Amino acid sequence: MPDKIQPRTLKGFRDYLPAAMIPREWLVDTARRVYRSYGFSPIDTPALEYLEILTGKGSDETDKQLYRFADHGGRDVGLRFDLTVPLARFAAQHIQELGTPFKRYHIANVWRGENTQRGRYREFMQCDFDTIGTESISADIEMVLVVHDLFSAIGIEQFTIHGNNRRVLNGLLEKLGLVEQSTSVLRALDKLAKAGAEVVAQELATTAGASDSQVRDIMKLASLSGDNNQILAQLEPLLSGSETGERGLTELSEISNAIAAVGVPSERFRIDVGIARGLDYYTGTVLETFLDDLPGIGSVCSGGRYDNLAEVYTKEHLPGVGASLGLDRLLSALEELGTLEKTSTPAPVFLPFFDADRRNEYLRLAAQLRAAGIGVEFFPEPKKLGKQLQFADRRGFRVALIMGADEFAAGQCQVKDLSSGGSTTASTSDDAAAVIAEILQILKA
Repeated sequence: MPDKIQPRTLKGFRDYLPAAMIPREWLVDTARRVYRSYGFSPIDTPALEYLEILTGKGSDETDKQLYRFADHGGRDVGLRFDLTVPLARFAAQHIQELGTPFKRYHIANVWRGENTQRGRYREFMQCDFDTIGTESISADIEMVLVVHDLFSAIGIEQFTIHGNNRRVLNGLLEKLGLVEQSTSVLRALDKLAKAGAEVVAQELATTAGASDSQVRDIMKLASLSGDNNQILAQLEPLLSGSETGERGLTELSEISNAIAAVGVPSERFRIDVGIARGLDYYTGTVLETFLDDLPGIGSVCSGGRYDNLAEVYTKEHLPGVGASLGLDRLLSALEELGTLEKTSTPAPVFLPFFDADRRNEYLRLAAQLRAAGIGVEFFPEPKKLGKQLQFADRRGFRVALIMGADEFAAGQCQVKDLSSGGSTTASTSDDAAAVIAEILQILKA
């Protein structure tokens, strides 16, 4: 016999067991529901694109991380590294049919051959939403509101959306005479949260060629503190005289005022001029979202405005704005915080099978409960009840519905709450469904 092949996964990739996949699907369903509530429509694009579509559209770093190869037809192709660049190609190709403004969401896997880190893999899912074809600040405001509603719907209470505007930094660079070095400055500042001010200052000097005084002015801008109104007031004299900077300041002010008017708590949105977003295609608003209880894991939802991304594919001006939920990084954070429900089954009710002559009656009862909207898993083999309940505990079922010969004779069943151990007698018709629904509602609360 040939040697067995060792079962293993590639470095940077992972399998998802039910205990991980169930909350992952729940997050996807939640994101989909929130996006659709704002009128975003679903699209999909191929995982593989022509290499020329992908290269040079993110940054030198993402170009290095591309999975690229020649396909069987000898074409140079690459796996998408995000969902924004394929969107630009998609919009350029289909916008005449779609019309503007066009609002889309896209939930799919992307691939980056980067060094693995906590909560980050080489294959991961993004949950994007974008508005294409308008420069209105209303679309930027809506982006912030969608992110806020998304995290609220997930049930996260302690989070902060950090917002900035690329024009603020670009305005300062104009005044400092560093416009040509803007890309190097942006990439240095993008490391501020992780590497610290000293490392960023050194990189500004060595990579961007900034003088000591220029480094001081950039770091002064990036380290402004206070509430949103105080930061806006401090920015005004720093940007005075720069049309670009003043426009960025106005847009930041409009976003801050609008989301406050909608009722977003002040602590949920923070103007943070240290946020740069290292990808080259952002032109205006940028945002990153952090969990207050686990800031070290990094941003779990990021995005911004990219008014020129589609210009390499079409002569038509197609400005865009949107954000991406880092699903797997967020899942890793929620696992670390212990907020995910531990279960390996999507069905809340377990129906043991221990009266071998009653299979069809068990199946009929399970069908009645599913018709009432309650998920039920029926155990396929008649075994001792104790062993079946051990199975139920391991899988994380919430309720067991127990029926033996005595219960069948009496037309009743035992509804057992597996978390508390309590048991309630109910009829095998609508009463059982009502008791189960009540237990599940209590557990959910």
